[in-house]
Amino acid sequence: MGILNDDMQRVVRQQRFGFVATVCPDGSPNLSPKGTTAVWDDDHLVFADLASPTTMENLRHSPVLELNVVDVYSRKGYRFKGTVRIVEKGEALFDEICHAFDTGTRGVHQVQLPARAYVLLKVERALPLVSPAYVSGKSEADTRVEWAEYWVNVHESRMAELEGEE
Repeated sequence: MGILNDDMQRVVRQQRFGFVATVCPDGSPNLSPKGTTAVWDDDHLVFADLASPTTMENLRHSPVLELNVVDVYSRKGYRFKGTVRIVEKGEALFDEICHAFDTGTRGVHQVQLPARAYVLLKVERALPLVSPAYVSGKSEADTRVEWAEYWVNVHESRMAELEGEE
């Protein structure tokens, strides 16, 4: 078994959306959302470079990152740290990853958008992220209900705003 246990893989597969932190050449941080985050195997995560020029430049300069994936309903998730390999067009692995995203195989969520490259993260450290909401002793079930109601309200409110714009 690799570093990515069953629960880590479940959270990544269910959420797919994470935030990647890289280091700019001047040493400042860069945080970028990634909606294609996927489990590649027990030790690697992968995401597509769809429109990430700053992230990719930073990774070419310093091939390390932290990727955070959180379930917005349970307010729990994981932070993954490690080194990356940028997988470019023309490489056999690029074609393999591209096929997985195109078809939804290997447990990768189907994303049929043109990737310029893929970022393969070798996870060297994985730690849990848990909201302070649990300090009070609240159960995960109660937390999920609370946040599900919140997101339904956000969605309904935003839809009403959009309908008013038409």
